[in-house]
Amino acid sequence: MKRIASFSIDHRVLEPGIYVSRRDVDPETGCVVTTFDLRVTAPNREPVMDTAAVHALEHLCATYMRNDPEWSSRMIYFGPMGCRTGFYLVVFGDCAPVEIAPFVTRAFEFARDFEGEVPGALPEECGNYHDSDLGMAKWWAVRYVDQTLSCLDEAHTTYPALLE
Repeated sequence: MKRIASFSIDHRVLEPGIYVSRRDVDPETGCVVTTFDLRVTAPNREPVMDTAAVHALEHLCATYMRNDPEWSSRMIYFGPMGCRTGFYLVVFGDCAPVEIAPFVTRAFEFARDFEGEVPGALPEECGNYHDSDLGMAKWWAVRYVDQTLSCLDEAHTTYPALLE
């Protein structure tokens, strides 16, 4: 089998940032779909996010993104990476990191500033409602906004060299 694109990135040198993971044409609609790699931690060099924080961030950011007046109609998916170093964001259209960065920043600021009950975290709304940590979600959101999103540059929006 062919190696999938995301396994072709050298994770030993990948930094937190916003990267275009792939662009595809949806065969049903003919629309371009862009998948973003929202990398929150440096893989294999920094601690990963714990599952409860990831779960809370997923609920908070997805809720924000699906309600954003500018981007909600273009949203396809927001969810965690299995390695717990970031999230995937999938949107309709051919988008670049510089275009999506303000939207991602607003979503993580929403998570950073959120008070109250995490949306969709009741037993009737979520399949694992016990596994949610708002405090740690906010900590990771602060870190991502302050250390990554506030100072994005080409090194944090362009994937490093591919593996051979």
